[in-house]
Amino acid sequence: MVEKSLWTRTVEQNPGHSAWYIERFKAMAAAGRDLHGEARTIDAMVSRGARILDAGCGPGRVGGELAARGHQVVGVDVDPVLIAEATAVFPGSTWLVQDLAELDLAAAGVAPGFDAIVAAGNVMTFLAPSTRELVLRNLGEALADDGRLVVGFGVGRGYTGEEFFRDAERAGLVLQVSLATWDLRPWTPESDFLVAILGRAGS
Repeated sequence: MVEKSLWTRTVEQNPGHSAWYIERFKAMAAAGRDLHGEARTIDAMVSRGARILDAGCGPGRVGGELAARGHQVVGVDVDPVLIAEATAVFPGSTWLVQDLAELDLAAAGVAPGFDAIVAAGNVMTFLAPSTRELVLRNLGEALADDGRLVVGFGVGRGYTGEEFFRDAERAGLVLQVSLATWDLRPWTPESDFLVAILGRAGS
């Protein structure tokens, strides 16, 4: 049994939080906000029809857009309310209720070997600190040999870039590129957001 994530504890304390989260992004979309920067970045990194895992997919904002661009998407999230929304809005993809710290794709009939895995939307900062390295290891093991894991989160949310780089290395991942934004601006130690592109060590 792993430590509960911050997201799970938040929902337990406020059962309406998941519905609020869904409506928040619907309102942003209705207001014309650009919600697809992450998907554009991932789309540019892979070939057409790539297998992509959306880790911590929420209601499918990133994975659904990648599916619309022709990719084979599997989304995983610990929150069944968010997964129900993703399933309803993007029925052509596979959406699974699983804790990333206990990721078991095989149990759901899903093979590993993803061309890309994306963990956007501050997924890393919603994890229990004790599970961060474990989650990174699980995601790395789900990659194809030459696949890439792309993680984006705000480094001012209790998890620094240096801590993330250390956990990634311990999880058997190699940092390939570090950026400060999804539109590819360079990372510096003063950046308040990190987009890290990683591969499996030895691949």
